Amino acid sequence: MVTGGAGGIGAATARRLAAEGAEVTIGDLDLEAAQKVAAEISADAVELDVTNLDSAKAAVESTGTLDILVNNAGTDEFGFFHQTTPEQWDKVLAVNLHGVLHCTFAALPGMQEAGYGRIVNIASEAGRVGSKGSAVYSAAKGGVISFTKVIAREGARFGINVNGIAPGPIETPLLMQALEFGEIGEKIIENMKAGTQLRRMGKPDEVAAAIAFLASDDASYVTGEILGVSGGMGMVG
Repeated sequence: MVTGGAGGIGAATARRLAAEGAEVTIGDLDLEAAQKVAAEISADAVELDVTNLDSAKAAVESTGTLDILVNNAGTDEFGFFHQTTPEQWDKVLAVNLHGVLHCTFAALPGMQEAGYGRIVNIASEAGRVGSKGSAVYSAAKGGVISFTKVIAREGARFGINVNGIAPGPIETPLLMQALEFGEIGEKIIENMKAGTQLRRMGKPDEVAAAIAFLASDDASYVTGEILGVSGGMGMVG
């Protein structure tokens, strides 16, 4: 199951996993868009509101045996922190942090019973280095990073490997929303690009390739790791 799989990194991941032989279910709040992607790759689509635990449980149950969970669903409300509202904070935390908790909580019992599982959480370099204009998003993704490490420890004895991806600036509809803020949004994106060593934006397919690796048996001895797919943004020194 790929959450938030109707577009961006999620859709690229669904396509990549399907190409490698996985039976994919795309979970998204926008069921129609999820169904369009699913039709391309002979996958299933299910309506999923990651902010709701019951919705997460129903989506997981609909898949039958769930071997791989990619917690990708995300959102942001761009703006300097003093200009944001508690309502915006709640939305960003509900999707980016609580959504990961809900879907993981729903998936773990089946994986534990099967003695096998791969969970890949999509965090962000913002969760490690911070991102101006995305304070609460950065906080949520920092939480995802910590959560990933804890569940990797707790899941190991059940044969469940848990890892995370920390993308940098990726050309997705979510990031491009920053341009709606005009010159400030353009500056945010340019600063992100300048913060990478490769001085460019990443592509969703580049993130999907890393997710596919962590979801595969090629990564059988990898758990509790956060892999930066960020053009070197997270480098120290």
